[in-house]
Amino acid sequence: MKVSSNKNVILLIIVASLGYFVDIYDLVLFSVIRVQSLKSIGVPEDQLLSVGVKLINAQMIGMLVGGIIWGIMGDKLGRLKVLFGSILMYSLANIVNGFVTDVNSYAIIRFIAGVGLAGELGAGITLVAESMTKEKRGYGTMLVAAIGLLGAVLAGWVGERFQWQTAYFIGGAMGIVLLLLRLGVMESGMYINITDSNVSRGNFFMLFNKWSRFKKYINCTLIALPVWFVVGVLITFAPEFGKAMGATDPLSAGKGILYTYIGISLGDLLTGFLSQIFKTRKKIVVVFLFATLISILIFLFSKGISATTYHWICVLLGVSTGFWVIFVTIAAEQFGTNLRSTVTTTVPNFIRGSVVLVTLSFEWLKTPFGIINAALIVGFTTLLIAFFAVYNLEETYGKDLDYIEN
Repeated sequence: MKVSSNKNVILLIIVASLGYFVDIYDLVLFSVIRVQSLKSIGVPEDQLLSVGVKLINAQMIGMLVGGIIWGIMGDKLGRLKVLFGSILMYSLANIVNGFVTDVNSYAIIRFIAGVGLAGELGAGITLVAESMTKEKRGYGTMLVAAIGLLGAVLAGWVGERFQWQTAYFIGGAMGIVLLLLRLGVMESGMYINITDSNVSRGNFFMLFNKWSRFKKYINCTLIALPVWFVVGVLITFAPEFGKAMGATDPLSAGKGILYTYIGISLGDLLTGFLSQIFKTRKKIVVVFLFATLISILIFLFSKGISATTYHWICVLLGVSTGFWVIFVTIAAEQFGTNLRSTVTTTVPNFIRGSVVLVTLSFEWLKTPFGIINAALIVGFTTLLIAFFAVYNLEETYGKDLDYIEN
C-alpha cells in the first residue's frame, strides 16, 4: 500500500469505529433506561416487563427491515451512502424519541430508530474489509468492533446519571456531530471496480436461489445467537432475575449493560487478535461459545449474589460473548463483492432481530418453568444452534475478497 492509501484506511477505521460507537449507544440505551422511561410515561409497575418486551421487539423488527433495505442499497448505491445515511436516520429518530409521552409513539419511534441503526455496522465492516489486505483486515474489523462496543459503556453511564430524555438527545447529537467527519472517507475500490459492469448488485434473492449460498447465509447469521440471548434476556431483565435468585442488592440493567459491554469490547479485542495470531476464525468462535456456556451457568446458578458479584459476572459474560467482530468478519468474507454489503448488513440485524423470538420464547416458558429454567432452556438452545452453524461454515482467514457471486 502507498502512504496515502494507509491514511485513507486509518480515517475509514476511525469513522467506522465512531459510527459503530454511536450505533451501539443508541441500540442498548433503551435497555438501560427502560424502567425510568416507562414509569415516566405512566406505565404501571406490573407492566414494565411486558411493555419493555414490546418496545424491544419494535426496535428489533425495525432492524430486520432496515437490514434488508440498507444492505441492498449498500451494494446498489455504495457503502459510503449507507454508512452516513443510516447515521443520520437513527440520530434524528433518537432526538425525536426524547419527546414521546405514550407507549404507542414510543414503539413507533423505536421502530424507526431500529431501521436507521441497521445500516452502520454492515457498511463500516464491508468498507474496512474491502480496503485492507487479506492478511491485515482482521485487525481493522477488530478495532471497529472493540471501539464501537464501548458505546454501550457510555450508554450505561449516561443512563444512570441523566434523565432518559437527555440520554436520547445525547445519542442523537453524537450522530449529527459524527457526520462532520465524513469528509475524506473514500468508497471501496473493489466496489467501484464493479459499478461499470453488468454484474447484478444487491440482489437479495440471490441468497435464496442456490442451496449452498442459502445454507452459508443462514449459518453466518446463527453464529451470534447466544450473544443476543445474553444481552436481550439475561442483562436486560437482570432486575427480575435478581429477585428470583435472591440477590442481596437490586440488580441494575443499566450497570449490567455497562459492565457486559466492557467485557464484550475486551472480548472482541481478544478474539480478533487471536484469530490473526492463530490464522483461524472458526476455532476461536468455538472456544468462546464454550466460554459463553460456562458464563451463563455461573450467572443463573448464582444465589444471593451482591451487586458487585453481579458486575463481575457481567464482565465475564461480555468477554465470553465477545466474538461479535469475528462473526461479522466471517459474514463479510463468505460472499462476493456484489452481495457483500447485503450479507454483512442483513446478518447482524437478522440476529439482532432474533431477540424477538428469543424474548417471546423466554416469556412463553417463564410461566410454566419459572424465570431461571426458562432462561436455561432458551440459552442452551441458542448455543446448540450456534455450534452447529460454525461447524457448517468454511474457514475464511486470509481469503481473497476480490470476486463476485454468479
